[in-house]
Amino acid sequence: MKQKVLLFAFIIVSSLLFGQKAQRIGYIDMEYILENIPEYKDAQSQVNAKVATWQQTIDKEKAAIEEMRLELANEKALLTADMIQEKEEDIQIRELELKMLQEQYFGAEGDLFVLRRQLVNPIQDLVYNAVQDIATKRKYDFVLDNSSDLIMLFTNDQYDISEMVLNNITRAKKVNAASARTDVADTEAGEESKNEVDPALTERQDARAAKKAEMQKNLELKRAAQLKKREELKKALVE
Repeated sequence: MKQKVLLFAFIIVSSLLFGQKAQRIGYIDMEYILENIPEYKDAQSQVNAKVATWQQTIDKEKAAIEEMRLELANEKALLTADMIQEKEEDIQIRELELKMLQEQYFGAEGDLFVLRRQLVNPIQDLVYNAVQDIATKRKYDFVLDNSSDLIMLFTNDQYDISEMVLNNITRAKKVNAASARTDVADTEAGEESKNEVDPALTERQDARAAKKAEMQKNLELKRAAQLKKREELKKALVE
């Protein structure tokens, strides 16, 4: 409610400051836009699947703790005070671990927050960038979100720029895809140029390889001669 009041106050004050200047105001339906972006649906599906897995882990841990409580209640009459205290401490430890796990998954800086930032935020950024681009080019003073907490009692469809935002995003994705293809083509061309064999270079490489092989052969012959000579000297000493 506070945000609504501040927004309306901002619009009124801005109108007064601009005086007689007509204000250009547009609006979007963020939910409609996101629902029509395939990447957003995929990202949301991944998030939902991961959340379901995390929730199953938490539910399983809750069931294990409840089973520990039930077991303690059934056996309490047969246990000593020390044994009861030990089992109660075990339950408290498991409960603490459960709280830590819940915080790890769903806390303010938890895994869900990180996952949304990785998968969903980039898509939302596409929308915000498209809105910014349209608002700048068409000189809108304000662009409101019809699907937010702001209550818009009446909206004229001619001021709905949701389709323009979607078209802007589609064009941006096509440009990015074309740029990516160009980069790949340039990389492949570079690799092909690297793979093209220079005859002169090949000849020099072959000459170096042949020379290296000859040197290796000479070393092996020299080493064999030295070994033979050493064996002959040893044989002479023995005789």
